[in-house]
Amino acid sequence: MSLAVPSAEPYLLLRLGSRTCALPGAEVREILPLPRLWRPPGLPRPLAGFLNLGGGALPVLDLMRLFGLAAEGAEGEAALYRHVVVAAGREGPLGLLVDRALDLQRIPRGQLRPLAPEATPNGCAVAEIEMPEGFVHLLAVERILLAQEKAALEALRENAQARLAEWAGAG
Repeated sequence: MSLAVPSAEPYLLLRLGSRTCALPGAEVREILPLPRLWRPPGLPRPLAGFLNLGGGALPVLDLMRLFGLAAEGAEGEAALYRHVVVAAGREGPLGLLVDRALDLQRIPRGQLRPLAPEATPNGCAVAEIEMPEGFVHLLAVERILLAQEKAALEALRENAQARLAEWAGAG
C-alpha cells in the first residue's frame, strides 16, 4: 500500500528583524557567515557592499534597509551573526544580507497563498506561506529590485569587477 505524498518544495526561511521571509530553495546557491564586504564611497544605502566571491564582485543588498525595516540594519554584536545568502537570480548571482538564515524546510504547495503583485513593492513577495507561527512572505529574487535599480546595480558591479581585476594583475 502506498501513500500519496503531497508535492513539497524546499524554501529557505530568513529572519529580517522581527519578520520571517522565505526564498525558494532552488534560488539559493549558498549561505555565508557575514564576510568582510568592501563598500566604495557613494553606494546607495541598501547596497551593503561587494564580496569577492571566487574572483567575481558579488553585490550584497541589505534587505532590512531595502525594505525599510531598519534605518541602519543590525549593529554591534547582532551584526556578527548575520548571513549573506547568495541567490541565483536571472541577471546573475546576488548577495542578500539577512539577520539570519534560519532553516531549509520542505513545504507543501497547499500552504502557499498567492499574493497580488500590488500587495508588495514591485511585487517582490509572490506568496504567503502558512506556518504554525503565522504567515511568511515568499520573496522572488528577480523582483526585489526595480528595473532602474537593477541597471544601476549592474553598472556598480562592473566597476567593482574592474577594480578586482586591477588588483589581481598587481600580484
